[in-house]
Amino acid sequence: MNEVPPYVPPKVWQWEKGNGGEFASINRPIAGPTHDKPLPVGKHPMQLYSLGTPNGVKVTVLLEELLALGFTGAEYDAWLINIRDGDQFGSGFTAANPNSKIPALMDHSAGTPVRVFESGAILLHLAEKFGAFLPSDPAGRPECLSWLFWQMGSAPYLGGGFGHFYAYAPVKIEYCIDRYAMEVKRQLDVLDRRLAENQYICGDEYTIADIAIWPWYGAVVLNKVYEAAEFLDAASYKHLGRWTREIAERDAVKRGRMVNRTSGPLEEQLRERHDAGDFATRTQDKIEASGGVS
Repeated sequence: MNEVPPYVPPKVWQWEKGNGGEFASINRPIAGPTHDKPLPVGKHPMQLYSLGTPNGVKVTVLLEELLALGFTGAEYDAWLINIRDGDQFGSGFTAANPNSKIPALMDHSAGTPVRVFESGAILLHLAEKFGAFLPSDPAGRPECLSWLFWQMGSAPYLGGGFGHFYAYAPVKIEYCIDRYAMEVKRQLDVLDRRLAENQYICGDEYTIADIAIWPWYGAVVLNKVYEAAEFLDAASYKHLGRWTREIAERDAVKRGRMVNRTSGPLEEQLRERHDAGDFATRTQDKIEASGGVS
């Protein structure tokens, strides 16, 4: 059997569009817009442009949690940005986020629209704006921010590292899968040890740290991403599992996870959200489609 010759990097890398597997059509080594497409603007103070990926879910969960507490200023329109279609490279979206990644938020509450991009920055902006889900005491605040930024720094190993090579890469490479599986399991252990001593990530209080971490690591435990729960032995992280299931039962989390979702069971999808009543309408549509009655 002929052995595949080892890869020798060239002196100068060249972009080959066929190199990239499932997402080759939307990956490119340059920034900026590819086409002219203004962003739509709805009636609410918060205009969110997103997709129901873990990073998108963070923001819709927080907005739904804020609304559940009675913060009417958190009302929002959630517009679908379909990254497989290249919506993130439209001129309007790149103006909102020059990095062309979802989510992007335009805050219209103060008159002049303010853009906020990167999911962690959006969570922090909203938590500070409404004074909720972020501790204010001298010890609690830095602890919460530490875990928030832990998620921002750790999740790329889970998604772009493990998730890509385990689920999406055109070929299975043992070295890459082993390298990232080891790191993801270490991260799961970090969370499991923390949650062995605390109800939530930052103690007894549910915060933006939980809201940031759950869509990524809770999804692994629930086998909602990469179909890798068995491979990673996610069930062995008992405390992480307890936390994951508790958060999954929150009504605001159930709603937030539906918004801008385009995959999975239809009853879990609300492609765009422009009013709180959209959830009820979605439920009614499901009943009628099944031939039932309300």
